[in-house]
Amino acid sequence: MKKELNLAVAAHIAYDEQLLKQEVAEHLSLKSTDTFFIKPLRRSIDARSRNIKVNLKLAVWINEPVSEDNLGIQYKDVSDSKNTITIIGAGPAGLYAALRCLELGIKPVIFERGKDVRDRRRDLAAINKEHLVNPESNYCFGEGGAGTYSDGKLYTRSSKRGDIEHILKTFVYHGADEVILVDAHPHIGTNKLPNIISNMRETILKHGGEVHFHSKLTDINYNGEIISSILVEKDQTTAEYPCSHLVLATGHSARDIYELLDRKKITIEVKPFALGVRVEHPQEFIDKIQYSCHTHDEVVSKRSYLPASSYSLVHQAQGHGVYSFCMCPGGIIAPCATAQEEVVTNGWSPSKRNNPYANSGIVVGLELIDFEPYKQFGALAGLQLQKEIEQRAWQMGGKTQTAPAQNLQDFVNNKLSSKLIDCSYQPGTQSVQMTDVVGKMIGKTLQEGFKAFDKKMRGYISNEAIIVGVESRTSTPVRIPRDKISLQHVQVKNLYPCAEGAGYAGGIVSAAMDGVNCVNAIAALY
Repeated sequence: MKKELNLAVAAHIAYDEQLLKQEVAEHLSLKSTDTFFIKPLRRSIDARSRNIKVNLKLAVWINEPVSEDNLGIQYKDVSDSKNTITIIGAGPAGLYAALRCLELGIKPVIFERGKDVRDRRRDLAAINKEHLVNPESNYCFGEGGAGTYSDGKLYTRSSKRGDIEHILKTFVYHGADEVILVDAHPHIGTNKLPNIISNMRETILKHGGEVHFHSKLTDINYNGEIISSILVEKDQTTAEYPCSHLVLATGHSARDIYELLDRKKITIEVKPFALGVRVEHPQEFIDKIQYSCHTHDEVVSKRSYLPASSYSLVHQAQGHGVYSFCMCPGGIIAPCATAQEEVVTNGWSPSKRNNPYANSGIVVGLELIDFEPYKQFGALAGLQLQKEIEQRAWQMGGKTQTAPAQNLQDFVNNKLSSKLIDCSYQPGTQSVQMTDVVGKMIGKTLQEGFKAFDKKMRGYISNEAIIVGVESRTSTPVRIPRDKISLQHVQVKNLYPCAEGAGYAGGIVSAAMDGVNCVNAIAALY
């Protein structure tokens, strides 16, 4: 007999296989002679009180064999397929678009400006240690996209956009731990994602798809409303490729693509986005608050069976939303610039989330009215604002990848920090008045937001916390408009603006789903 069971149990029971088995046996009044097997289907932590509970959905097989779980993923050999889709970008949208092509018997051809996931590591090391930014290979550009080396969080609220379970099962098929199918906020970890991304590429190549690295889209040729070919630069040589359907999955930092579309008179639009800073606290401090601990020993005890805690905060100030973004428990602040004369930060966590710090983006939602001073740049107005703040961060940090920073309490009190606390940001930090970097409006809004957060999490404002700037790549400041039904560009009919870079996704899972959706729309035409 198979049963599904919903239980709320103490955290130390939920994460102990033997204790959980005893709990289930008692709940179902099983006999000592009964044999049974438990498989978690869903798990979420409820830490709203000192007595932390874990909500579980379980499958229980009683006195019968366990039925095997089929991931339900099958790929076809497309080596000889006459139907081809060209994909620009090998981030989550591009890779999942290509994998969906294999499921449907369509040949995917990916062009990626950066390097494969392993070779990217040398360029990331150069940013951290030598302050050198390779504009084609960095935390944002290269196989796997920005998410590969900036955490691998798989939580999304975009359930109406596609089949989240299929996205997660595809990760498992390619080597991810099955726990991502269970946890309410699944997370792979930057240390594990590269192997999974490599496996996805091997699946694409094995089944007849193509993946071209160091291959940068430089031009689009179109006649009337139809793209006829694209120009791709590789090793300083430009080649022309015919193109019947083009999925543009270039990510939120491919500024040259927005400039190319603008130059080619292909419609793009200015779009709201968010900008702010990274804030970093000791992880133990966040654990004390979130797990209602008073002492170090209490934290150690609860962390023996609970993961590093996270938080989600939001407040309205100065007519703008202020909120936490991409919170990384047990994580590291990383340099994510895509050009030499800019400083950009992001955060990531390893799979165990066991670093001593917790960091989060704290950002201000900017609206179209905030771009008025840049209206001469048209659809690139928000992009220009983003550029200026990143370049100012570079200048005030010392014209290297050293980041401008300020102890949090000093920032709120408008006081220059005489000595910055230690920080996980490897290239180093420079003490500044952060408001001078982000501007008065954003600075004042952040200050009010932090004060509100301190009321929700007592002690949040402290000089044991530091803010590091700038967190500016939360999403694209440009939208590439498309038809809601066909997903084609409103002007160019066989162009499919896709995922974060086009303004239609906000993370790994939603980007992957958008890549799948674009291929499904093309397949409907076939």
